[in-house]
Amino acid sequence: MIKKDLSNKDKKDWEKFLEETSQIPDKDSNEYTKNKKIEKFKFDFHGYSIESANIKVAEIINKCFENGFSELLFITGKGIHSKPEENVYISEEFSKLKNTIPEFIKNNPDLSSKVAKIIEADLKSGGAGALIIKLKKVIK
Repeated sequence: MIKKDLSNKDKKDWEKFLEETSQIPDKDSNEYTKNKKIEKFKFDFHGYSIESANIKVAEIINKCFENGFSELLFITGKGIHSKPEENVYISEEFSKLKNTIPEFIKNNPDLSSKVAKIIEADLKSGGAGALIIKLKKVIK
């Protein structure tokens, strides 16, 4: 092997590359899987009724699944402004989107076949007021 001296330009390019760590993926981060960044989609459901939220959930899951997204963040809120006690026909548990969205997905065979798991978001992403939906990979 022949050792070659680097030119000043090559040295400067290398130093610049080392300074800009944003281009170097963190392999220990959960954000990367086999050096590929996880594609995420975020949607806020504040102000949606259960019926309109279910329609939007189906639309988002189908589009994101087709487009190769692997993770969805649904901001639902905690349901503290819901008033189920005002209507005896409304369940306290199932009057909140944070509870109804997972049930809707689980009871819809088309959607549940595209979803790997549903978990409560970490505090940084919304905690008890948000859901993370992990989608399965599209098999081609």
